[in-house]
Amino acid sequence: MKIAMLARNANLYSHKRLVEAAEQRGHSLDIVNTLQCYMNIASRRPEIYYNGEKLEGYDAVIPRIGASVTFYGLAVLRQFEMMGVYPLNESVAIGRSRDKLRSMQLLARDGIGLPVTAFAHDAKKAGDIVELAGGTPVVIKLLEGTQGIGVVLADTARSAKSVIEAFRGANVNIMAQEFIKEAGGTDIRAIVVGGKVIAAMKRTGAAGDFRSNLHRGGSAELIKISPEERATAIRAAKSMGLAVCGVDMLRANHGPVVMEVNSSPGLEGVEKATGLDIAGKIIEHLEKHAKPGKTKTKGKG
Repeated sequence: MKIAMLARNANLYSHKRLVEAAEQRGHSLDIVNTLQCYMNIASRRPEIYYNGEKLEGYDAVIPRIGASVTFYGLAVLRQFEMMGVYPLNESVAIGRSRDKLRSMQLLARDGIGLPVTAFAHDAKKAGDIVELAGGTPVVIKLLEGTQGIGVVLADTARSAKSVIEAFRGANVNIMAQEFIKEAGGTDIRAIVVGGKVIAAMKRTGAAGDFRSNLHRGGSAELIKISPEERATAIRAAKSMGLAVCGVDMLRANHGPVVMEVNSSPGLEGVEKATGLDIAGKIIEHLEKHAKPGKTKTKGKG
């Protein structure tokens, strides 16, 4: 197969591993800088250009689109879809998962366990938002934040109100979520590929930090997840429509709750924690499913 990967940094561990896994299986994988693509939106003749040349002849595309370039990255991915190139994850599914509010609404619709979540536009409703989320302590999140950035734990009603008003004063959207104290600063990331959980790790936050993101100094270890946690991760991936994703869950007293579904999960932490060849499993998924024009959306939606 000839595979394109939409990614801006070819030197990231995840991207190097995907290239390595593809080449080990006899495929070629070209890393294409998402922002350097430009497109011809012609009727019935969609084209993508890169470094002065037309991109063509690809069997599959792996979108590794950074959160900061979601809008343009999804436009490029839609163009690939309209050209009949099979996407590892479809543009519509990535768009759902990147919109934190929309993803929470879809997960709630499908009856998947979530922390109690509240959202409002008006900062004057700060007290009501905190109350809806179960009172303090409460987690306040930027809707556009990633890797633990823009996530604040407010211990008191006064501090929660101040944080909400500050965020809204900066004209950014936020949501308030119930703080799952019993999780103890740890979470579970389950990697789902093709409707199956192929790996899971427990992430523990750095000392004094309630966030467990590895980018924030957290650590990871192999974990055996329960059947309920496995089913929750699979259902969450299905809700988003993602073939490959990382599902982040907390162990609450009433069962697993989903915090986020990540459409471009990093591979370094989970491969090192589990010793598994996750990159190889992703390429195997493409081998089984990549066929010309085999996308549900074909660039629609």
